Amino acid sequence: MKAHGFVHKYGNNVDTDVIIPARYLNTSDHKELASHCMEDIDKEFVHQVKAGDIMVALDNFGCGSSREHAPIAIKESGIACVIAATFARIFYRNAINIGLPILECPEAAEKIQAGDEVEINFDSGIITNMTRNETYQAQPFPDFIKEIMAAGGLLPSIQSK
Repeated sequence: MKAHGFVHKYGNNVDTDVIIPARYLNTSDHKELASHCMEDIDKEFVHQVKAGDIMVALDNFGCGSSREHAPIAIKESGIACVIAATFARIFYRNAINIGLPILECPEAAEKIQAGDEVEINFDSGIITNMTRNETYQAQPFPDFIKEIMAAGGLLPSIQSK
């Protein structure tokens, strides 16, 4: 399993209220959620993101509430993977549940910049920054998480709304 795209970069403590503002939680439509993803900190994100792009952040990505809407909005926006130095534990599990690939890699989170072209090999955990000609090592997915990702999440039929 691989991903290849361009980076959208964010800082520390990006919480679920910023990923998908609470004012949009009255819908379960995934495309509607994605249309508001990151709008409170990056109004251009939804206009610039392309399918396959990579989101990179520093520490404590996804902190805040336990809402699954946040990883759903990110995944539906076209992001192929989120790389962060650390993730809030509930966000981490919610991302796996809905089939959004995420990797913890402090070195990659620090060195990768917005606009960089990045390739990820989920089997080896190798993140290649093609723009800077650097590689970083993340922990590869265990087989059971690879199976969840390949299935599109734990409940893929619900995820496709």
